[in-house]
Amino acid sequence: MMQTFTQFGASDIFSALGIDWKMLVFQIIGFVILVWLMTKFVYPPLIKTIDARQEKIEASNEAAKAAEEKAANATKEIAKLLTEARKEAAEIVTTAKEEATAIATDTEAKSKQEAERIVAAAQESIAKEVLAAKKALHNETIELVAAATEKVVGKNVSAAVDAKVIKTALEESN
Repeated sequence: MMQTFTQFGASDIFSALGIDWKMLVFQIIGFVILVWLMTKFVYPPLIKTIDARQEKIEASNEAAKAAEEKAANATKEIAKLLTEARKEAAEIVTTAKEEATAIATDTEAKSKQEAERIVAAAQESIAKEVLAAKKALHNETIELVAAATEKVVGKNVSAAVDAKVIKTALEESN
């Protein structure tokens, strides 16, 4: 009874479900052929395209990471250069101030030297003029004394006597 049940039971189940077992076999064979054809001709190019896209995506991600690193390095380098530029600018300003102070000090010293030279030259010139004026005054005094003596005495006194009288008069007045 068991044999009859499996023989008729399986056939009856397929019939009860409306399945033709011959058609089912053909469909299974067709499905296997379809899977084999897909595996042979469709899947390799499809897998290849998917792999290529995946590689491009990974390469793009790596390039993006590299670009981010370069940007970060560039930002650090720019900050470093700005710091160096600020230091150099501060040094230049300090140097310029020092040079300006040195130039001002040097100019002041030169001006003082020039003023001292002018004052010394003026004092020397004044001293010469005073000496010349004293000599001129001395000579005029001698002439006036000689003229006055001549008028008082009424006669012409020799130059040696005049000089002696004038010298004595000058010594008395000093």
